[in-house]
Amino acid sequence: MHVPVIRAATNADLPAVAGIYGHHVLHGTASFETEPPELAEMARRRAALLEQGYPYLVAEQGGVVVGYAYASTYRPRAAYRDTVENSVYLRPDAAGRGTGGLLLAALIAECEARGFRQMIAVVGDSANAPSIRLHQRHGFRLVGTLRSVGNKHGRWLDTVLLQRALGPGDTLPPTRGGAAA
Repeated sequence: MHVPVIRAATNADLPAVAGIYGHHVLHGTASFETEPPELAEMARRRAALLEQGYPYLVAEQGGVVVGYAYASTYRPRAAYRDTVENSVYLRPDAAGRGTGGLLLAALIAECEARGFRQMIAVVGDSANAPSIRLHQRHGFRLVGTLRSVGNKHGRWLDTVLLQRALGPGDTLPPTRGGAAA
């Protein structure tokens, strides 16, 4: 089997991205959305992220998009501008083959190159051990669990928060428009 190619997502990738995400919305607990967004909404979301300077990547294997990852605003207030939240989603048949790790590593590198300093993973469902382990293998540390903050598929769901420094993290003064201390 060929190693997936990680690259910037294009408009042509969006039907596959929407299909992957739609599957997770309908059948999983990683996302707390309950209705899959339409293709036009997925395109709007991607365009907004790109306009704000965030990376949006896909994993392609044999000409097929098998996963995607992006960074987004952690919180909208200006003081959070150096921190991003990550999202990684795979086709079910691509899970457990290292594709998530390739996507996350590339996303971390892209965010570091863009000067971001912290990355937060908000993992839906504390039972989502594969996602938690993936993040821990890439240098994230567990910072907390928010208990029973979501309700999907007839059960209460936690979110697990993990954090990783990017580049120099907080060891140097901010450079993305914030005043140095």
